[in-house]
Amino acid sequence: MTTETAIPTQAERRSWVPMIGLFLAQILMSFNVAALPISIGGMVADFGVAPTVASSTIVVYGLVVAALVMTGAKLGQRIGWVLIFRCVIVVFAGSSLMMIFSQSVGWAIAGQALAGAAAAIIVPSLVALIAENYSGDQQATAIGSLGSARALSGISAFLIGGTLGTLVGWRPVFMIVFAIAIVVFLFSFKLRSDHGDSSVSIDFVASILIGLAIMSLTLGFNNLNGWGAFLASVGAPFNVMGVSPAPILILIGIMLGQAFFSWTRRRMRAGKAPLVDLSVLGSSRERAAVYAMFIVVALEAALNFTVPLYIQIVQGRTPFETSLAMMPFNLTVFITATLVVRFYRRYSPRTIGVAAFTLTTAALTWLSFVVTNNWETIPTVFGLVVFGIGQGALVTLVFNVLVTAAPAELAGDVGSIRGSTQNLASAVGTAVVGALLVALLSVGVGRAVLEHPELPEELVAQVDLDDVNFVSNADLEEVLLSQTDATPEQVKQAVQLNEEQRLQALKLGLLVLAGVSAIAMVPASRLPRYKPHEIPAPDHEVTEG
Repeated sequence: MTTETAIPTQAERRSWVPMIGLFLAQILMSFNVAALPISIGGMVADFGVAPTVASSTIVVYGLVVAALVMTGAKLGQRIGWVLIFRCVIVVFAGSSLMMIFSQSVGWAIAGQALAGAAAAIIVPSLVALIAENYSGDQQATAIGSLGSARALSGISAFLIGGTLGTLVGWRPVFMIVFAIAIVVFLFSFKLRSDHGDSSVSIDFVASILIGLAIMSLTLGFNNLNGWGAFLASVGAPFNVMGVSPAPILILIGIMLGQAFFSWTRRRMRAGKAPLVDLSVLGSSRERAAVYAMFIVVALEAALNFTVPLYIQIVQGRTPFETSLAMMPFNLTVFITATLVVRFYRRYSPRTIGVAAFTLTTAALTWLSFVVTNNWETIPTVFGLVVFGIGQGALVTLVFNVLVTAAPAELAGDVGSIRGSTQNLASAVGTAVVGALLVALLSVGVGRAVLEHPELPEELVAQVDLDDVNFVSNADLEEVLLSQTDATPEQVKQAVQLNEEQRLQALKLGLLVLAGVSAIAMVPASRLPRYKPHEIPAPDHEVTEG
């Protein structure tokens, strides 16, 4: 390379100070999300509500983010990324104050709805601002840091939130969210971007279609357990000829999603501005990246649901102990997401993607054979670490493929697709694995009861086998002793049976997830063969924000 070509490359390198603010903004959102599951127990005690009501804060946040993220991207293009970024950081800070001072669960749910609305703009802002402020190797490193920020916030939220939740209470956790928001706001003055384009229009028809589609899909998947996977359960709010509303909502969501894509393509053919430019998914390589992103995020959500379920609900451990059990996984994801960019110059996305899905498949298969009711065993930790390596590499890789394939002016569209995909995948992964585990447990318990004649029919008749779920040994003992005629010996046998079937359901569930991971090698094999190239530099002037 000659001196003339080297000089502009050197000039393009920028200070990492602006990226600190963007990195912390990702931590802000991820820390808030990771803190919610830890806070549910405290909210239940403070507000006197059921856990399912308190967990609505998680559902509402994800719903609002996924439903509004595409509209948020257009608002950023119209108003200007730096200005709107600062505004929504202030909104996010306000949502944390609502959590800190909430006097009812309604205020907490409203606070998370507000946080979700802010995050719907922060998500595409991060991508657009990285594209405006960095290029080349710096850009790839910056993109990778967003993946590592999610893992780092997961570790810190579990550790800090678990400690505070155990010793002090759940509200101080959101004081940390408030403090991070203030720091991010201050760092935002180091960012550069354009001042927006007032001519950018927002397609409200598409906005309503995609919003309703994602809400229907999320509500449907999230309530597969409570309302019934097909036939309506007792807890379903309504039914259609005996059919649960959950699959109906999923079907409606799919139809609305198809209507959104049809409407958007028609607007693009007519030369009108779409809500999201579908050209960023114009080739099979970009679509493969979205499919791969959906699967890896769903797998991560499934594992993040399964481990706390067994540690907190089944084993009755504290939030702090749960955070320690999850640390090997989260720490591995953090390190891998940061370091995988070093392989981009030597290996193509296709090679890295297939290798990473091979690791996740092998790890889940391994875990399905070695897992026990004690998560701290070396074989189990090894499996979590291997899965974390594959997951950390994938979440950064597929995001980088999308960003580097699009011009800078469409970076916001890429960010909105990323946000919608990740939030929907997280909801689907959590809901589907929950329904799967409960179904496997129900079938296992029903079969085991028939195979254990020492449990008399009169005792079985007193237990509702149509409402089987995961409970701790202590809770099961209490129910059997207080609500049935079981003798102490029969209770002991029933508890042992349930313990065996819980573990069997977990093993089978992990094996099913391994199969899903193996199938994901199909879209991974369609990722680009070329090494990621940088986003073209903006063709317009940018000023310091």
